Parts: sequence; C-alpha cells; structure tokens
Amino acid sequence: MQKTLSYFVTPFFFIAFGLILVIFHPILWLGLKLFGYPGIKKTVSLLNWFLMRSTNILGTTYRFTNPYTIPTDRPLIIVTNHQSMYDIPPIIWYMRKHHPKFVSKKELGKGIPSVSFNLRHGGSVLIDRKDAKASLMEIGKLGAYIEKHNRAAVIFPEGTRSRDGHPKPFKPMGLKMLMKKAPSALIVPISINNSWKLVRFGKFPMGLGAKVSFDVHEPFENDGDYDGLLAKAEAAVVSGIKHFRTSP
Repeated sequence: MQKTLSYFVTPFFFIAFGLILVIFHPILWLGLKLFGYPGIKKTVSLLNWFLMRSTNILGTTYRFTNPYTIPTDRPLIIVTNHQSMYDIPPIIWYMRKHHPKFVSKKELGKGIPSVSFNLRHGGSVLIDRKDAKASLMEIGKLGAYIEKHNRAAVIFPEGTRSRDGHPKPFKPMGLKMLMKKAPSALIVPISINNSWKLVRFGKFPMGLGAKVSFDVHEPFENDGDYDGLLAKAEAAVVSGIKHFRTSP
C-alpha cells in the first residue's frame, strides 16, 4: 500500500528537491564571490535546511539528539554510519556551528546543481575510490585543513551505504589518516537510524514516513592509538544502530 501511494507522492518530492538545488546554485555562487567562505558556508547551511524540509513531503521526520557540549574552537572528526544520501543534509544543518566537511566520491563533484559547487569550493574533498593512494592523500589534506581552521571532517568509514540499515565493518585507512593529520581533533561518533527507509524501494519510488534519527555519542580525545580509537568509534556508532531490515 505504501509503495503504491509513493508512486503518486514521489514526483512532488523530486520537483521540490530539484528546484531547491537549482535555486540555490546561483545563490551559492554569489555568496562565495561576494563574501568568500562565510558567504558560501551560511548559504549551504540554509540550503540543507530546505532539503530536509522537502523530504517532509514524504512524511519524513528528523530527530537529532546531542546531550554533549561540543566545543566550536577545535577540530572535530565526525564518525558515522551511512544509510543514504539523505544522511548528509541533517548533519550539515544540525552540526553547522562546526563547519562540517565531507569525504565524497569524485563523481559528485560535477553535474549536480548546488551540491557539486559546494563540494568543490566549500572545503570538502573529492576522492577516486579506484585510486587508494591518491584518495588517502586527499583525506590527509582534509585532516590538515580541519586542524588548521578548527572545522569538522565527516567520514563514513563503512565506505559505502548500507541499503538495509545493517552496519558494515569499518574500513580503517581513511579514518586513521584523518586522526594522524588532525591530532588535536575531538572524535565525535554519531549513529544514524532509518535513513535507509527513504530509499527502501530503490531510486523510485521513495519510502514514506521514515522517522530518521541521529544520536551523538560521547566525544573522545585523539590519543594517537589509532587502532584503539577506530575500535572505540566503531563500537559507539554500532551500539546506536537499532532499526534495520532483518528480512527481504
């Protein structure tokens, strides 16, 4: 029943989502040209608030729980699971005070209004997943960038999206590189639930009524024990993943 209804609702969502990206593209360009980084940063935050609101057409709701006081005057490494592209707007919006930057595949760096422009000019890095050495170098540049400017790097160590919400094992190299290049960064684990339900039927139609939640776990210091830090971050993230598909 939900899938049938979604065939009628999804086109309205895609129209709204696409219009937001198209409308904000020149605004991002102007923000950057007129005000530099502060201009594009504020516009990107607003863009992602609107992108979240567009998913309300699908009945999507968001809950972001953070009981911790996270400082804004030091770099962060945000470590989280990855369930869909719709994980990203809430992280950008709710963590906007920390200037989140992403490790993204290079294919996203062109052809997508607003998104590609921000990835190229907003401080994130684009990697070629087929070239592991070059990818690590780019991730290292991001680590050095957040260390210098007190910003946040967001990394999805699973390496790919979980299509059913079930956590995948963390791949260590990218996260270790960030920790090495940003030794003063506070590590912030976040667990995402139910984002996968937006794409439970694939690219079309969209899933309806997803209750997406983000739970921030207690941040911890980078003590230089990269294997131990990786295990601690993975355990924290996995501990908060509760809602995934257990049967076809």
